[in-house]
Amino acid sequence: MREGLPNASFIAFTGTPLLGSKRLTNQWFGDYVSIYDFKQSVDDGSTVPLYYSRRVPEVGIMNDFLDDDLLNVIEQNNLNEKEATLVEDSNSTLASVIKREDRLKKIAKDIAYHFPRRGFLGKGMVICVDKYTAVKMYDLVSFYLKEEKKNIIAERNKSKTIEDRDNFDKMLKYIDYIKMAVVISEDGDDDKFTEYGLDIKKHRDEMNRIDENGYDIEDRFKDPENPFSLVFVCAMWLTGFDVINLSTLYLDKPMKSHTLMQAIARANRVYPGKECGLIIDYLNIFAYMRKALSDYAIGDGTTEMPVKNIDKLIGLLDAFIEEADCLLKEYGYNLDELIKNSDTEFRLEKLREMYNALVLNKEATIKFKVITNAMNNIYDASKPEIFNIFWENDKFKPLYYLNGLFNNSIDDKKIETAKKELAKILDSSVIVKESDVLDKNLIPAKDKIIDLSCINFDELKKEFKQVKYKGIQIEDIKKFIETTLVQMINRNRTRRRFSERYQNIIDRYNSGSSDAEHYFEELLKLMEEMKKEQNRHIEEDLTENELEIYDLLLIKNKSLTKEEIKKVKLAAKNLYHKLSESRDTLLVVDWYKDGNMKETLKRVVQDSLDKDLPEIYNKELFQEKTNMLMDVFIDKSVQGLKVA
Repeated sequence: MREGLPNASFIAFTGTPLLGSKRLTNQWFGDYVSIYDFKQSVDDGSTVPLYYSRRVPEVGIMNDFLDDDLLNVIEQNNLNEKEATLVEDSNSTLASVIKREDRLKKIAKDIAYHFPRRGFLGKGMVICVDKYTAVKMYDLVSFYLKEEKKNIIAERNKSKTIEDRDNFDKMLKYIDYIKMAVVISEDGDDDKFTEYGLDIKKHRDEMNRIDENGYDIEDRFKDPENPFSLVFVCAMWLTGFDVINLSTLYLDKPMKSHTLMQAIARANRVYPGKECGLIIDYLNIFAYMRKALSDYAIGDGTTEMPVKNIDKLIGLLDAFIEEADCLLKEYGYNLDELIKNSDTEFRLEKLREMYNALVLNKEATIKFKVITNAMNNIYDASKPEIFNIFWENDKFKPLYYLNGLFNNSIDDKKIETAKKELAKILDSSVIVKESDVLDKNLIPAKDKIIDLSCINFDELKKEFKQVKYKGIQIEDIKKFIETTLVQMINRNRTRRRFSERYQNIIDRYNSGSSDAEHYFEELLKLMEEMKKEQNRHIEEDLTENELEIYDLLLIKNKSLTKEEIKKVKLAAKNLYHKLSESRDTLLVVDWYKDGNMKETLKRVVQDSLDKDLPEIYNKELFQEKTNMLMDVFIDKSVQGLKVA
């Protein structure tokens, strides 16, 4: 190419350029045009930060034991896995030390302890020195996971609280849930596995298996819902292989430079609930990691390492606790006073007061939930290392409790009593679609329809005057309104005005222009108006579905005669009937993705409306209403809602 196009410009796009002493990428392509490095991607939120934990040091390799000459030869000559193995076998004692039986057992035992005790239970990858060790480690971890189950059961028997027992139960369930596999290349050397006393056939079968969903082994590992959770590798899947919820790397293979950088980047993909990626190092190669990151990961001339020791993560946890504490102080609550008092009932009552005060302020609620949710995520991400260093912060438990109240994960008896009183009044408003399923107990929440006409508003007002935690009562009313609004708007898109009205009530309260009692009154008034709207289709002599089409067809800011209104209602009824009649041919799955299907439906809508709408609907207005209906039909179909 260079000879054929001597004056051409050659541009390389690479995540890990070949550096080293020869700087091969730069030799071929020149200086960098643009750099978007590891640190920038973390700052932008494109990737999650990585944290580093050094474990079982008594079986590790000291840095000065690592054979630099060997690693340099492998890097500089860009050797593949087979070539590197030959060099290691002939020129280094490093591999033999790493593969020592007693050392591998200790590491496998540590993985079996660590893996089920993590906070965020993402996928994991064990990176081994060679293929035989990968299979060996699979066997050892399988054995020690069974032993770990016995240990957890013994610990559960000694646990003093329900919370501790629940945690141990979760660990046991997770161990039963996870599946593991070995992923290595096929080089026709299966006989050598037999010489080592290893069964490779079952692993080859699993690597080549296609499951009932048509998933191969890559698909299964990439699927967050698949129980395939831990993989043992030595070279495969270390580059160009993204698993977004992979959160933990167990590193037990000498690596440096771009190969090390590519390996650790497996754990930095963004995924909901994944606060960071964790690198567990069994070789003490942090010096090599620091060198690789200085070449590939640090931007803007800074010396801050994008991969930090686990101690930094725990420091971040303390910082979030301090931030939440400061927020509470802004609202007149001091956690220090709470902690000093040893009376449990006093503490709980104070926490209820704090919760009650915060839920009445939207801005405070959002801030507190964001801070304490991050605190919980960081705490989870620090497990189990945080237990090993005996970390303590007296403010964590009350903040954790408050966060649980906000997220409905804490069962506070007094608050639950208040909620049950409200629930008695609201429960009568929930009816069930009998046609969907016979057993009412099996009906999911989304199939429960709220009928506001069943609510006793006088009882609600009476209950509010008597209840102690008014903020909590208001919060529950808000949740009820929000659920009802979603149902009503899903059935009729013209009802969005009620959602806007609801938001205005909240905004007025948050601005300080109304007190809690007035706030509650405004919410009840809104519910009464929603109740009228919910029954309007009866007054209009239309079904719910026909009413939506009728409302969309009505002309804003223009009065229609009784005769014209009659024709618009007829148009709505006939169009809905036509759509229902042709559902199987017009409204098939993903119809809106097919241009021809969309045009066919539009013609059906136009033909139906053309027959019934009054003459006041001129060409321009007719087109506007047709487009409006089509937009609503597409929107509902995208959300999986029925059009007809």
